[in-house]
Amino acid sequence: MKDKLEEVVANSRKLSTAAGSFSEMDLDESELNDPFQALMEKAGNHGRYQTLYNYVFVAGLAFAGAMVYMNIILALNIPDHWCTVPGRERTNLTMNQWRDLTLPKQTDNRGKETHSTCEMYDANFTELTDFSAWSSSRSKNQTTACQHGWTYDQTWYDSTIPTDQDWVCAKDLFVTNVFVVGRVTEVVGSFIFGQMGDSFGRSVVYYISVVFCSVGRLGSVLCTSSYTWFLIMSGIVGLTVNSLFQSPQIIGMEISREEDRSRIAFFQSVGWSVGTTLMPLLYWWLRHWESFMWLTSVPTATVLLFSKYVIESPRWLISKRRFREAIVQFKKIAKINGRTFDVTEKELTEIYSLDKHEVTYGMASLFAGWRLARNTTIMGFSWCVVAVSYFTLVLFSSRMAGNPFLNFLYQSIVEIPAYMVGKYMGDKYGRRFTNSVSFLISFFTCLPIIAYATDERFEWLMIYLATFIKFLNALTFFTANLQCLEIYPTCMRQTGIALGTILANAIGVLAPYLVYLGTTVNIRAPYYILGTLFLLGGIGALFLPETLHKKLPDTIEEAKNFGRHDKFFSLPKAPPALNKKTATEPELTKLNQPSFAP
Repeated sequence: MKDKLEEVVANSRKLSTAAGSFSEMDLDESELNDPFQALMEKAGNHGRYQTLYNYVFVAGLAFAGAMVYMNIILALNIPDHWCTVPGRERTNLTMNQWRDLTLPKQTDNRGKETHSTCEMYDANFTELTDFSAWSSSRSKNQTTACQHGWTYDQTWYDSTIPTDQDWVCAKDLFVTNVFVVGRVTEVVGSFIFGQMGDSFGRSVVYYISVVFCSVGRLGSVLCTSSYTWFLIMSGIVGLTVNSLFQSPQIIGMEISREEDRSRIAFFQSVGWSVGTTLMPLLYWWLRHWESFMWLTSVPTATVLLFSKYVIESPRWLISKRRFREAIVQFKKIAKINGRTFDVTEKELTEIYSLDKHEVTYGMASLFAGWRLARNTTIMGFSWCVVAVSYFTLVLFSSRMAGNPFLNFLYQSIVEIPAYMVGKYMGDKYGRRFTNSVSFLISFFTCLPIIAYATDERFEWLMIYLATFIKFLNALTFFTANLQCLEIYPTCMRQTGIALGTILANAIGVLAPYLVYLGTTVNIRAPYYILGTLFLLGGIGALFLPETLHKKLPDTIEEAKNFGRHDKFFSLPKAPPALNKKTATEPELTKLNQPSFAP
């Protein structure tokens, strides 16, 4: 058996030889040489375990995590409001007539004159008897801040957190600051837990993330009366919310075939979109923020019920030279796949005896060599553009005219076809081309929004165009996320993704302020900034290496050489060698039955 296994591994190491005549690009040997896949084929790299893992921990956790991540956006929505002015009960005036009488006018973000949301005329309207005289002389009267609280439009909500706590006017930045705190703690958490994932393991970070997200969000429901504690609980969610998605997806990709990588990313993306699509419908039905928050936060904790199926990535364990533990994980996978994994620790050690154990230096290792540094920089910028645009569009959607739930739903439901298009284009034309084109189309879509945003007659056009940008944003996110997973080496994969997340959230702090700027100052302002970022992102994405049909790099050295022979003006084509089976099929029969497809 040992001889056969070594022969398979040897064949795996020689795959690049057959690619010498490949015309589109010359491939570095490290981009094809992957002895780990021979081991995974023995345990099953396309079987029942992968199916279970992808449904429960990739798609299922993405579904639950999306709701626990995004529910706060709807719960913190601020509906139309105005000063409560006592005295209308003594008249037969309608609400609009009473507001005309008691509230001064202000200019909104479209330049239109509306009733003030935070001021009233300084008068005692319960004692006023001659409303006609008052109406003719009111322009000479002083205004004051709301003295009797606020009245909230309940067309769509019976309650939100800001309406219960009066986070408006003098406290109108309370909501914005919650989102900013979330972005800041995401930066801190991504730095800590991203490196923990590569240092201590993916599964450890997974458990911490599920617990923190569940406790943090449920705790915030109980702490709304204390703004300080509410911020703390929101910050706890932010610490681990990114690793909640990253750890399972990385494990899923590291135990599956190359051709399944985009499918796994698709699973997670669809799980996310289904969660964010269902979420506004639940709030629309419940109408109360508290019951909505409980219902959308509990499912994340229930994923812990499936903990016995959680594994540590054997690929990561091998990269750390922890061969005995890797064999334990191989056997867990093989058992559910109906296979037998009988490779010994000694044999595994011999297979990887030629590979040197690299010393890494945290995130600094991602800038080792100009090629890896360039890739890291461009990927980081791509993440920044995706994050800023995503959160700006999502936050803006609940503040657009019309039904806030449908506006949110439109921008969520378009993600599913976007992921389908992204998967097709990414597998057909490559990740690089898809990423760049999506960015550039987003740039051109911003132009008509800037031109017509202030005209209310084109409100419907603004909603459609913003939804289309959200479609493109989801497509770009899918591709950029896949590129990020495929560019970085196993020993630094979660750290690399964490760095992108750190940069994204550091810049993403601007998103709530962009929305604040767009809703209070100039509705076009966010699109000026987003359009510029889309243009720069589209140009930068062209300089990333193509990752389609490439083996996941395992070492820093492989990552430093990744894409070294790529031609700039080319589309990827599958190397002929990847379509050939190795010479020892009887010993390592592939588990590629369609019924077990993940």
